[in-house]
Amino acid sequence: MGGDGRNPRWSYARAGVDRAKVSEGLKALLREVRYRPPPASGRPIDAPGHYAGMVRIGRETIAMTTDTVGTKVLLAAELHRWEGVGEDAVQVNVNDLAAVGARPAAFVDTILCSRPDPEVFRSIGRGIERGLRASRCALIGGETAVVPDIVNETDLGGTAIGFFPPKRAPVTGERIRWGDVVIGIPSTGFHANGYTLIRRILEENRVDLSRPREGATVSLGEELLRPGRIYVPISEAVAGLPEVHGFAHITGGGVRNLSRLNPRARFVLDGWPSPDGLFQWIQELGGLRAEELFETFNTGIGFAVIARPVRLSALLRRLARAGAADARVVGHVERGGGVELPNLGVRYEGYS
Repeated sequence: MGGDGRNPRWSYARAGVDRAKVSEGLKALLREVRYRPPPASGRPIDAPGHYAGMVRIGRETIAMTTDTVGTKVLLAAELHRWEGVGEDAVQVNVNDLAAVGARPAAFVDTILCSRPDPEVFRSIGRGIERGLRASRCALIGGETAVVPDIVNETDLGGTAIGFFPPKRAPVTGERIRWGDVVIGIPSTGFHANGYTLIRRILEENRVDLSRPREGATVSLGEELLRPGRIYVPISEAVAGLPEVHGFAHITGGGVRNLSRLNPRARFVLDGWPSPDGLFQWIQELGGLRAEELFETFNTGIGFAVIARPVRLSALLRRLARAGAADARVVGHVERGGGVELPNLGVRYEGYS
């Protein structure tokens, strides 16, 4: 049964993640948090719904974000392979800093576990080391809690802090205008999003993780645990350019993440790649509708740069020198709001 919308079998809500309930819960929480500190404690920068929170302290602006690897850790536990999720603990955070143009400075990890296992911790540490090197970020501390009454396995995440070098302002998307182009930088797979849905589909179909899927050269388990791409060098290369108006980290929420940048812009993704590889495979295996697929996974593009079309060739060359020779134009901006995939007849109104 395919994922063409005629016979949908799976959705994120059916797998246990109801986006509407999450959104409702967050709104309820924020309604109760009304305290505003005095100016001497710093001035928060108003960028609701953005990838990282920012605060102005004196003459400096600090960006901060926190995230976890999610249920990808359950596959790591099943396969006894932890390095990839260790790297992911860094990438899910530094990529959110990169999405506002901040340079990562420091990271602290958080590990919740039912019992401490030195071999698991050693493997996680090797992955964290790789992520820190790729993003030029320092580990300055962390927290380990043994809480067997709360978790059965190991939960992994962290918090990262970044700053803005002299003459670089936060890139918030407010300057995005009609006629801008959307440049996409490919992902390395699912990154660390949608694994609750992925795992449900794998369980239902009794998939053998030790064997490659059709068309692949490595085992499915290896593919699924491949760490996400770190986009910090991409952001660092172009964040200060006047023609660059916005960044988007395409994580949970899929293409709808673009709506977080500017509610007055309509992102028309007429060059976004059709699902292939792992994305096509999971869509067909789970009978996922296109609407579900594109708002759950990155579907092949993990980071986007929104820029004026002037000097586009020079911008692409700069991205190539920063390690993104695979960057390409995947859409443009029009008047209105939301995100549209015209080739699929799919449209989303806002971010959920």
